Amino acid sequence: MFDRITAARKRLRGHAHRTPILTSRTVNQLTGVQVFFKCENLQRAGAFKFRGAFNAISQLSARERKRGVVTFSSGNHGQAVALACQLLGARAVVVMPRDVSPPKRAACQGYGAEVVLCRPDNPSRERVCQQLRRKHGYTLIPPFDHPDVIAGQGTAALEFLEDAPFLDWIVVPCGGGGLLSGTAVAVKRLAPQCKIAGVEPALGDDATRSFRSKRLQTVKNPRTIADGTRTASLGKWTFPLVLENVDEMKTVTEEAIEEAVRVLFFRMKLVVEPSGALGLAALLGGAPPIAGRVGVILSGGNIDPAVMARILKG
Repeated sequence: MFDRITAARKRLRGHAHRTPILTSRTVNQLTGVQVFFKCENLQRAGAFKFRGAFNAISQLSARERKRGVVTFSSGNHGQAVALACQLLGARAVVVMPRDVSPPKRAACQGYGAEVVLCRPDNPSRERVCQQLRRKHGYTLIPPFDHPDVIAGQGTAALEFLEDAPFLDWIVVPCGGGGLLSGTAVAVKRLAPQCKIAGVEPALGDDATRSFRSKRLQTVKNPRTIADGTRTASLGKWTFPLVLENVDEMKTVTEEAIEEAVRVLFFRMKLVVEPSGALGLAALLGGAPPIAGRVGVILSGGNIDPAVMARILKG
């Protein structure tokens, strides 16, 4: 997988942003550790997902691109696929739940994708997606459980380690585990002294239970505010990579997630969606054994304005 990540970096050069690393003395005081934020909320399409989507779609043949790409997404992956298809001249179809954030749906359509709505449960999304794939011959680019998607996500860690090679920990949001597994593979190869922690909402703790039990666990339609993590489980690719390379898993409350969004907004002037703020949420709550110089990936910034307004009101 590491070779796939380095190859992905070459494909992404000139297409993905090299996102900045930011620090805050106030955040350091609040958390008791020295924090370095990798700002993937400033990535193209507003999230790290662009890396994996572009890496996967760029390897399709001209015929496959013309026929079309289909995916299922609660928002960020759909936007990433739509933008990557726009840049690469491919047709994009995105299956989204009916309760998806309106700005995320509008963004997919703005990049030229056709949006197909379905029931909000995970099986419905995947079933509709497979039906469209069989009917039209589309190529499926799933949100996380695909080697080229995982490899693309791992490129953020390559940049992080170049700009901050001294880190003791890197803390990563976890939904289906694409970003977490890609990051962990890259870090364990290049900086084995650096440990990796994944963070997910307590309402959707399937990955944490899977990590601790060493058996794949699931969760049904978690109603967490962190909508980017509403996956049923880790995947056949991500689960073994997480078990092999991740050192720790943490869960955080809904209240801690909202507080992290507020801290990032008011203290650092950063717009970060709840899923993207999970790493800071863990640190604000105290997350032993995470200590020292801690890298945190802010995975996305696509938040519904109404949700943001409610959170900021406290």
